[in-house]
Amino acid sequence: SLWTRGLLAAASCMTACNRQATQAENDGKLTLVVGSYASADDEGIRTFTFDQITGECTALCGLRGISNPSFLTVTDDGKRVYAVGENNAEEATANLVLLDRQTGSLTLADTKHVHGADPCHLAVSPDSTHLITANYSGGSITIFPLKADGEMDEGQVLQFTGSGPDSTRQECAHLHYVYFSPEGKWLMADDLGSDCIRMFPLAPQTALGIDTTAAREVKLAAGSGPRHAVFDHEGQHLYVINELKGDVVVWEYADGALKQTQSIQADSVGARGSADIHMSPDGQFLYASNRLQADGIAIFRVDAASGQLTHTGYQNTAAHPRNFAITPNGKFLLVACRDADCIEIYERNADTGLLTSTGKRIEMPRPVVVQMVKQ
Repeated sequence: SLWTRGLLAAASCMTACNRQATQAENDGKLTLVVGSYASADDEGIRTFTFDQITGECTALCGLRGISNPSFLTVTDDGKRVYAVGENNAEEATANLVLLDRQTGSLTLADTKHVHGADPCHLAVSPDSTHLITANYSGGSITIFPLKADGEMDEGQVLQFTGSGPDSTRQECAHLHYVYFSPEGKWLMADDLGSDCIRMFPLAPQTALGIDTTAAREVKLAAGSGPRHAVFDHEGQHLYVINELKGDVVVWEYADGALKQTQSIQADSVGARGSADIHMSPDGQFLYASNRLQADGIAIFRVDAASGQLTHTGYQNTAAHPRNFAITPNGKFLLVACRDADCIEIYERNADTGLLTSTGKRIEMPRPVVVQMVKQ
């Protein structure tokens, strides 16, 4: 009958709606993986479930066994976490941690010595054959060939020399960030101590995975102190945050060549503690964190055609904001405030780029880095 067919149609519609609702709920759930400064006896890496629709967060698991896992990265498949152990040269490590995205459970699977003091950043090559650490006090990078299961072979250290005008902060090379060009042809490393970006063409068939004989140096203004960097989504512009000078430098990028087009201040009070930089998922806004004075995040609008930045706002945060992350849907920005022992949660206005505190915090001792993985 028409009545029966109507009931069946309604039931079918409700089932479809329920499926959509369940899918939307699943799409909203992220696993947060947080690194910190902590002793090996403490849970230095912790996981949380975060709902990027509502902003609600629930603690999941913690992992002991790594001293000062102050930076970590998650592989594209969401199953492996690589974490530094930021310590002196004898104790510095790179670590493989297995992640269960559903439960948040963490298992330490491999540890190797870095042989370079204070590794503070690391990255996996585009073809997943090598892991590279940036060793701040060591003035070096360490390159680990990766096995099929993600474990590391022994690493090889590339030592750098150089200095800058700041005799306290730039007495020697200080590698702070390693990353890859958008087309996957260059390894890039920001050297805070030498005011340069070091570039190496990738050579996947070699043991190191790079060609050290064809290295390039891109110089920044003396005393800049380049720290972190991010490319735009089109891979045409590179944005570098300078820790000491406190500015964001904009570069045009093509085929391994960089041309500077703009410098704009993120730190307006001369605190010399600028830290991290990220692009919004829609590519319309850039964010940069500043520490030591006027702790907070500078907000810039990005011109779609030229890549140029316009300062549009500033959001004060709790003490010592380090790394921060923006949810894939662009709704929330989470910032690790090391000296406030928390991760603050801000809601982001997609039209203006401005941030509003939700009043919600994730309590955790000395958090430094937040990575997001879809469940």
